[in-house]
Amino acid sequence: MKPLKIVLSLSITLLLVWSLNKSWVVGGNRIPPLGKFLDPFHGFWQNMEPNDHKLPQQLNIPGLKEPVTLVFDSILIPHVFAQNEEDLYLAQGYVTAMHRLWQMEFQTHAAAGRVSELIGAGKDDAVLNYDKGQRRLGMVFAAEHAFKRMEGDPVANMVAFKYAEGINAYIQSLSYKDFPLEYKLMDYAPEEWTPLKSALLLRSMAQTLNMGDKDVQMTNALALFGKEMVDLLYPDLEPMGAPIVDRTNRWDFEPVKINDIPPALPAELIAISNLTTPDPNIGSNNWAISGSKTKTGTPILCNDPHLNITLPSIWYAIQLQTPTVNAMGVSLPGAPGVIIGFNDSIAWGVTNAQRDLVDWYKITFENSRKEKYELDGEWKETRKVVEKITVRDQAVVYDTVVFTHWGPVPYDESYRAENNRMHYAFRWIAHDESEELLTFYKLNRAKNYNDYMKALDHYSSPAQNFVFASVTGDIAMRIQGKFPVRRKGEGKFVLDGSKSASGPQAYIPFQHNVMDKNPERGFVSSANQYPADATYPYYINAVSYEAYRNRRINTILRESSAITVTDMMNLQNDNYSIKAEEVLPFLLDHLDAAALSDSEKYGHQVLKAWDYYYHADAEGAAYFEAWWTNLFPMIWDEIRNDQLSLSYPTAWNTINLMKTKPDLEFYDRKDTPEIETLTDLIRQSFSMAVEDIMEWKEKNKAADKIRWADYKDTYIEHLTRTEAFGFHVQHGGHANAVNASSRKHGPSWRMVVSVEKDGPKAFATYPGGQSGNPGSLHYSSMLEHWSNGKYFKLLFLQKPEDAGKQSFFSTTLNPK
Repeated sequence: MKPLKIVLSLSITLLLVWSLNKSWVVGGNRIPPLGKFLDPFHGFWQNMEPNDHKLPQQLNIPGLKEPVTLVFDSILIPHVFAQNEEDLYLAQGYVTAMHRLWQMEFQTHAAAGRVSELIGAGKDDAVLNYDKGQRRLGMVFAAEHAFKRMEGDPVANMVAFKYAEGINAYIQSLSYKDFPLEYKLMDYAPEEWTPLKSALLLRSMAQTLNMGDKDVQMTNALALFGKEMVDLLYPDLEPMGAPIVDRTNRWDFEPVKINDIPPALPAELIAISNLTTPDPNIGSNNWAISGSKTKTGTPILCNDPHLNITLPSIWYAIQLQTPTVNAMGVSLPGAPGVIIGFNDSIAWGVTNAQRDLVDWYKITFENSRKEKYELDGEWKETRKVVEKITVRDQAVVYDTVVFTHWGPVPYDESYRAENNRMHYAFRWIAHDESEELLTFYKLNRAKNYNDYMKALDHYSSPAQNFVFASVTGDIAMRIQGKFPVRRKGEGKFVLDGSKSASGPQAYIPFQHNVMDKNPERGFVSSANQYPADATYPYYINAVSYEAYRNRRINTILRESSAITVTDMMNLQNDNYSIKAEEVLPFLLDHLDAAALSDSEKYGHQVLKAWDYYYHADAEGAAYFEAWWTNLFPMIWDEIRNDQLSLSYPTAWNTINLMKTKPDLEFYDRKDTPEIETLTDLIRQSFSMAVEDIMEWKEKNKAADKIRWADYKDTYIEHLTRTEAFGFHVQHGGHANAVNASSRKHGPSWRMVVSVEKDGPKAFATYPGGQSGNPGSLHYSSMLEHWSNGKYFKLLFLQKPEDAGKQSFFSTTLNPK
């Protein structure tokens, strides 16, 4: 009996050891190995130390030539002082990985279509299908082309490889105890970093900003509604305000000429459902004011890029200094250099240029084997790439992607085209070789306007509006990217892939891109609006252009003088809505106040009294948002289609049509036997809005008036979507206000720089903190400032000793 008990006890012990060191999937959620995870000496407890990022005073790092000093200030921004450039980028890679390693790796896995190997195929294979989609869009293909250009330039090659070397030096120093929390939760270990991953990260940002298009949706709209209606619903230019640059009849160059015969219009319906168009909340603001309009007499530059607001934060603030460079601002974790920022002589920032840089080409294959496709009357060979997708806890999945000279064919009989019998190749400008890394390398070192212009000559994608200011007093804006010369209407619909003439015949020379320097009005600005006036000699097309923020910014800047940094902080946090100003009185005029219920009368009075500001405590903002959210899809119910992908007209054009086309056929709801008018829709949607507000109040136990901040519920979500790692924030703003904060999008970095001769005075914040560790005090240390419209004064050092009492701690990295 005793041996049996011993065997039984040993078996139970072994079973416990085995089970506690194995991850399990329960209800679709992965549970980490509890033995390792709960180990007080090595598990998650090691990630709960609030000051876990304090380093020893001396660290030995392989690959360094000379010592590097790191000074961390009170908000954990590292100030990197190196004696040569190789060490500078190695140290940047090391310190960025120290704070953001998991984020860097997870984002590049997502970009490459490798999430399944971390978390499995997901419910209904959603994760696996995401991975297939990334590969079929050619994300790694694009990164490989970018990396090829990096390798071909000695400077870019050095920067990329030294940055990777620094990241790997940090990875090699880790044991399980030191792993970021997410590795322990998801039960995997970091892999070696390569320069290709940095290229992939930059292409991932291009995907966020410049992969948007609606060619398929517009082709479907053309087949359903006809050319005249398409031109009415989706005009190329919506005349709602000033462009970024207005040089009417003053474009002093001879444009590139190409065959101006318009491309044939397609006639088919393309049955690919659930295609997405770019999120209209993803945009940005930037502007620079001449010293003639500022109180100090020196330029002020401002930038706030609007992106998904996530944790760990998108950006990582840093200062980089050697004898040849002293730049500060924010980097993208995983990419070297400063992306948005300033140095001793200049400041720069970016907004998205919105241009259409994607085309779809209809492909005719010779047969079902897809080994050849038609081009200019001949059968050209395709290239097939077999993607090997590792799926955690499951068998490897293989997926074949067919490439034409246009690009990959993402949708076919085996992926996302169940009812479609046609094939379309995907042409994206970011598939081409490019050298953006050199742009930021040179901007970090630029001394004047000429240096800024030379730096931008290396930049192709994603197309951006680069704002500039310098200590010499110059301000400038340049819309930079690689743009094809298009015939009118070209790129708006799918193109004929059987003719090489359907592709780009030429590209706009960089010197012909839209740009402006020291305009008479005393400022330059962009907020994702139309880039140029109607006399610009090249055809421009995009998914949509911003209609409201740009007008508010320009109005404030035009009417202001003796501008201060505080004024510009206030403008970045401005919550006024021109959209509400322009449409709400029109909507209220269509209501019959006498026929309203008591709750509707209350909402009516709230809206009449509202001042169009989306302040956190504004009640009218919530009522207006609920009303518009019900009215807009009610007008465009014909656009909703489960079999076809279609695109909604913009909010601006919807309002324009409401005011100018009172009998538009779309006002009649197709789900009712009655024939509705616009007035009917306005009244029905108002009643639905009030009902939604009442339901929200009941659900949230809000007996008193509703607050906009509560109704909007800004949520900063962790990349794993783990609720415990995210934050609900009380914050005003709206996507159509300068403070373009919606529920999960908003200003990802606010920066105001006074570009002064005795040194820049810079102020900034972002919604999060420098650390990627949820257990660190610096995980969300800037969040309160961001939500309250406050800023940190950035510590721009000339030498390490200047930090004084503002130094949190310092470390010397020594050659090993």
